Amino acid sequence: MAHDGQTLLLYMSPEEGSALNDLFVCFLKPDGTWTEPKNLGKKINAPETDEMTPYLAADGVTLYFSSNRIGGLGDNDIWKTKRLDDSWTKWSEPENLGAPINSANWDAFFTMDAGGEFAYLTTSEEGYGASDIVRVRLLEEKKPDPVVMVTGNVYNKKTGEPVTASLLYETLPDGVQVGNALSSPFDGAFKIVLPFNRNYSIRATANHFFSMSENLNLDSMVQAGYTEIHKDLYLVPIEIGQTVRLNNVFFDFDKWELRKESFVELDRVVKLLAENPSIEIELSAHTDSKGSDDYNYKLSDNRARSVMEYLISKGIAASRLRSQGYGETKPLASNDTDEGRQLNRRVEFTILKN
Repeated sequence: MAHDGQTLLLYMSPEEGSALNDLFVCFLKPDGTWTEPKNLGKKINAPETDEMTPYLAADGVTLYFSSNRIGGLGDNDIWKTKRLDDSWTKWSEPENLGAPINSANWDAFFTMDAGGEFAYLTTSEEGYGASDIVRVRLLEEKKPDPVVMVTGNVYNKKTGEPVTASLLYETLPDGVQVGNALSSPFDGAFKIVLPFNRNYSIRATANHFFSMSENLNLDSMVQAGYTEIHKDLYLVPIEIGQTVRLNNVFFDFDKWELRKESFVELDRVVKLLAENPSIEIELSAHTDSKGSDDYNYKLSDNRARSVMEYLISKGIAASRLRSQGYGETKPLASNDTDEGRQLNRRVEFTILKN
């Protein structure tokens, strides 16, 4: 299973009774079943050779596998290749990882930590039995592309208690789901791994809650190697008086036209209202303290109205919605710091009737 929880790599013999294996990939479908195995192509599955024990690195493109193909050090060796597109049949020329990872004997079942620092594999070279598990520090050229490890906990926003939930992460602005995970049933803890060069919306889901998504724009981060980020996620009960911050609604500076990255977030609100026709909400927008009171009020009021107009355009009755700009009058934090001002600039909705 790949880190995204949606991609399954496996090996099996394409011909009944054959001792030679090929590598295949399956994808998780929306109904929870898997697609038919797809052959990874001739670049990976060489004729008359045995390809087995695939491992897809956390970057989602670097594949390590065991093979007895020509060019190895002896029996099965570990090879590395990179996926070149989304067809899963086009790969870079496989590269033998060489010694000390490979030996003259049988080497397979390669895996590694999320940071790509250490590899773990089984080898029959000078062990205590038929084969042993060993750890090897990887050289830079043998590592996959760096990734970001996101850790956190899922909490009930109202009570502060941990929640067991499913996690989804999507790319923006297209809204494509690129991974899923589960939080711990004990403390709501989770870990997910994200490749760089993408803008992500991350959220938890559970029955009777609306999720407060978080934005992680890794497209704008400098790739300084493996990085860890702590980000807690919150679920808001669908109850009168509850307020939900919409963290993935975006505007350009000094503007109130919605950016296209906002549509994925707002479509979730549309879905909530469509599935719960008795709910009425207030949409509110807030600013920090920079600028005059009149300017901040006008900007926030226009932004709240833009959100309301989007929901109406998607079929939600105007009678179920109201919009209000509050300017800088309802800060969540001090406006003396950049972090505080960022918290204060927000769009929210509050459930008025259910």
